[in-house]
Amino acid sequence: MRRTASAFLFVAMLAAAPAFAADPALPAWDQLTPAQRESLIAPVRDRWNTQPDERQRMLDRAQRWQQMTPEQRQRARHGMQRWEHMNPEQREQMRALYGKMRTLDENQRRELKAQWRAMTPEQRRAWVQANPAPPEPRPAPPPPPRD
Repeated sequence: MRRTASAFLFVAMLAAAPAFAADPALPAWDQLTPAQRESLIAPVRDRWNTQPDERQRMLDRAQRWQQMTPEQRQRARHGMQRWEHMNPEQREQMRALYGKMRTLDENQRRELKAQWRAMTPEQRRAWVQANPAPPEPRPAPPPPPRD
């Protein structure tokens, strides 16, 4: 859960950068003061330094973000906003639904989406119990120190 929250925070920070550029009242990066730049970078640097097992994941996400089109970034921002407004039960349902959809082809996904939209809240709870979200992968333990 913590990893998901930090990942969303990281992507949200990346998402904010283009939004700032769209506001003419805010300066371009080169016009920011060193203190302003530091305040933007510090949270990422702190997370990078305190969570070494997450570094590759953070880097991968940043690289994927840079490769997205503006439309894909907008959809990602919208998805993050929807996620932030979900209650814990809705989040668990979405984890289960997403986990299942990853195993399906496009036609099967469309069918499941239509079924999901037609379900009552009780039917959705039953579906999630029958199709729980896959467990989050645990990071490999760190290698033993070298002597």
